[in-house]
Amino acid sequence: MDIYSKLLKPFLFLLPPEPAHRLAVAGLRLTPSPVLRWAFGSMPSDPVKLFGLNFPNRVGLGAGMDKDARALPAWEALGFGFIEAGTVTALPQPGNPKPRCFRHPEQRALVNRMGFNNAGADAVAKRLARLKASGHWPRVPVGINIGKSKVTPNREAASDYVASFRLLQPYGDFFTINVSSPNTPELRALQAGESLSRIVRAVRMVDGGKPVLVKISPDLSESQIEEIAGVSMQEGIAGLIATNTTLDQTSLPSAVRRAGGLSGAPLSERATEVVKSLRRQTSLPIIASGGVMSAEDARKKIEAGANLVQIYTGFVYSGPAIIRSISVELSRIKTRIDHLIAV
Repeated sequence: MDIYSKLLKPFLFLLPPEPAHRLAVAGLRLTPSPVLRWAFGSMPSDPVKLFGLNFPNRVGLGAGMDKDARALPAWEALGFGFIEAGTVTALPQPGNPKPRCFRHPEQRALVNRMGFNNAGADAVAKRLARLKASGHWPRVPVGINIGKSKVTPNREAASDYVASFRLLQPYGDFFTINVSSPNTPELRALQAGESLSRIVRAVRMVDGGKPVLVKISPDLSESQIEEIAGVSMQEGIAGLIATNTTLDQTSLPSAVRRAGGLSGAPLSERATEVVKSLRRQTSLPIIASGGVMSAEDARKKIEAGANLVQIYTGFVYSGPAIIRSISVELSRIKTRIDHLIAV
């Protein structure tokens, strides 16, 4: 029986999205990993090596689900091949006023304007240090997504990212520079060439050899995507994540459109287009992270040129079963896509 779809989801969907999210993460944190493995099963082995890291399968948890890295062992136990915690900012911040997350079940979508609510890099670093010391650190790669603190002006963005990175560097296997959330004012301006270069250079001066990736918006023009690909190769970025949420809400009825970024099924086609565009521009590894709602969506992303996929909204709507279905599908077509993972 699909425990999530039959039992957990109907209950969680009775609650508003943000309380449901908090309850789900708390429940996972408190449930022993062996119980989760028993309940949801093991994943097919489909190992991939990228930027020096070994991924047991190609399905990862996207940033935003576990902002403060509270349940890392649970995500591994559910079958994820890698985990991305965050977004974490240098300063603790409450995020935007509530309500700030909205479900659209008919469209299989979410809209959020969370605003990087998190406990701050120092608190997250201390939590990760305790997890390391406990002996329960996940055996899959752990990424940490870092963003700019809202109160920090863009001209000081590089030092803000570096402050987070210095505190978190001992714990992440890879790091993602988030310059693409639509919910922090002016953040997306940091995707522009010279602004992005300054941030990347500053972080890589202290990176200690850790892979550094950049997460980009789906709302970029072709020329902007080309510019980001060029900067990423020039500055030694390890890979790219495509994409963040979109401001395009034309897929929703006009009466329910609101400020925030849209994720889920309506984003899938555009996110795939961005993956294709990036692959035309660069040989860097690409993690597809927009609108992966099914095994078919994941296959399309891989065939478009992605090396790994991440899920968030797909997990909200389908639960742990989606991890297995994607893993099985990507294992099935492995021989057709091996050339994409030899990076």
